Amino acid sequence: MKALLALPLLLLLSTPPCAPQVSGIRGDALERFCLQQPLDCDDIYAQGYQSDGVYLIYPSGPSVPVPVFCDMTTEGGKWTVFQKRFNGSVSFFRGWNDYKLGFGRADGEYWLGLQNMHLLTLKQKYELRVDLEDFENNTAYAKYADFSISPNAVSAEEDGYTLFVAGFEDGGAGDSLSYHSGQKFSTFDRDQDLFVQNCAALSSGAFWFRSCHFANLNGFYLGGSHLSYANGINWAQWKGFYYSLKRTEMKIRRA
Repeated sequence: MKALLALPLLLLLSTPPCAPQVSGIRGDALERFCLQQPLDCDDIYAQGYQSDGVYLIYPSGPSVPVPVFCDMTTEGGKWTVFQKRFNGSVSFFRGWNDYKLGFGRADGEYWLGLQNMHLLTLKQKYELRVDLEDFENNTAYAKYADFSISPNAVSAEEDGYTLFVAGFEDGGAGDSLSYHSGQKFSTFDRDQDLFVQNCAALSSGAFWFRSCHFANLNGFYLGGSHLSYANGINWAQWKGFYYSLKRTEMKIRRA
């Protein structure tokens, strides 16, 4: 678990050019602070805030703050977390609009939103890290040197928020994501995969499905081994299609 436990988000009063940030507890002290409007967790780290926790970033401009969890400790920190699951408290079997805009809470389970992810990767070059944990407390990760969402599209949504990943580095998890590179994002109400049936509906999730998946990190939270095929939080190259993971984090950092 991360060292910082964030409170429910509070936008604090500030004057330009200081961007409001959330409150956090460090020891017994309530800390209130603000930053120059950060694009991502790299910017926040550079301004001297190097503790894990919830911060506000501004991928679409100064008037739209977006809460995000920053991992400031793993492998040097600076990671902007866009997907986080650890207890099944939030349903990830959702439609297109939720995945476009984001859902959940950054201090719990959440999805940052495809549009925010596109805007981030449009402005900077990022690497991706996928952290995984099973119910036996084993951990593994996979890294990709290049990560972007519809970088060349006039309209990212019309382009399907297409995933691009390259430069796999193994941290014990194996490569379950390269298969999905070049694919549009699919939900049960917007089928954009290559399979004759709806992969999102079949897999009880939403992802950059092809025909259908080797990674299904937005699938049902099934609590370990399951009898149903490929509809849990699966990372096939590590645990196969019949094991639903305990914890996942997908996060990006400037390359």
